[in-house]
Amino acid sequence: MGLRVLAAMSGGVDSAVAAARIAEAGHDVTGVHLALSANPQSHRTGARGCCTIEDSRDARRAADVIGIPFYIWDMAERFQRDVVEDFVAEYAAGRTPNPCLRCNEKIKFAAVLDRALALGFDAVATGHHARLADGVLSRSVDEGKDQSYVLGVLTREQLGHAIFPLGDSTKAEVRAEAARRGLTVADKPDSHDICFIADGDTRGFLSKRLGSAEGPIVDQSGAVVGSHQGAHGYTIGQRKGLHIDRPATDGRPRYVLSIEPVSNTVTVGPRSALEVTSITCGPPVWNGPSEVSGELTVQLRAHGEVYGCRFEEADGGLRIELDRPAMGVAAGQAAVLYRGDTVVGSATIAGAS
Repeated sequence: MGLRVLAAMSGGVDSAVAAARIAEAGHDVTGVHLALSANPQSHRTGARGCCTIEDSRDARRAADVIGIPFYIWDMAERFQRDVVEDFVAEYAAGRTPNPCLRCNEKIKFAAVLDRALALGFDAVATGHHARLADGVLSRSVDEGKDQSYVLGVLTREQLGHAIFPLGDSTKAEVRAEAARRGLTVADKPDSHDICFIADGDTRGFLSKRLGSAEGPIVDQSGAVVGSHQGAHGYTIGQRKGLHIDRPATDGRPRYVLSIEPVSNTVTVGPRSALEVTSITCGPPVWNGPSEVSGELTVQLRAHGEVYGCRFEEADGGLRIELDRPAMGVAAGQAAVLYRGDTVVGSATIAGAS
């Protein structure tokens, strides 16, 4: 007997094919588009942004082709509070958040899943590129599109009610299948960057919400080498757009090493000063196999490098020791632990040295 499945349909090709596959497998599928903006734009600008009126119409057309019921759920207020306001607050505190990760955690697999279960659905299906078998999350076969990192914050219970139908397919295969199925989104560009900052100007977005406040840019000795209009406009490892008045004595580029929101100070220095081997994190979420053992790796940003590592639990959090130095590790990002391709857990980065 098939499951009752709620298919989250963004209006893109991945979620459309995911819904089609679940329906074809014999499950009772209902499509839902999440309205995440109180004042959505009419059209997307290329591959930027999402949740426009155009996207909702594309999702509805895909549901019609698949032959499933379709609804729009207004999640704008929850998205504003749990994702957008969290994003602004994290930058104001000198951290660098990942809003896609937060959206998966707080919206798609908290608010949406909770409502779906209350309405009698068994599971939520999405178009994420990741594999899920017996509640265990693993990387997609398409390494370039793998999204297991941004799903690594989900709990075992949430993964137990999730379906990711695309994990065994490449993006090229998904687009070809969409075309065969007559889905008009087959060639629609993927969304990228931050969905609620459609023009891609993160610094401008933050300045409108946090205001401007001139502060110093200093080198490692404390000497002032420039000024800025708000420390929230910078992130660890940033090289471009620093507006430094005095070049380094060695003539090499300088990078953001630290951000101090209280004093509104940005510290810059050479690339070598970004190297870290020890990472401290907040409380972990263990969502993989019950026993965490064997050789582990850690990924520190979406589509970033992986590093061999060891870890220990201490003071309610994690300390991760890397086998080789990582560059530009930013507080607020997630550290996702893997054994091979399998996710075993995650934690939010608090600091590094």
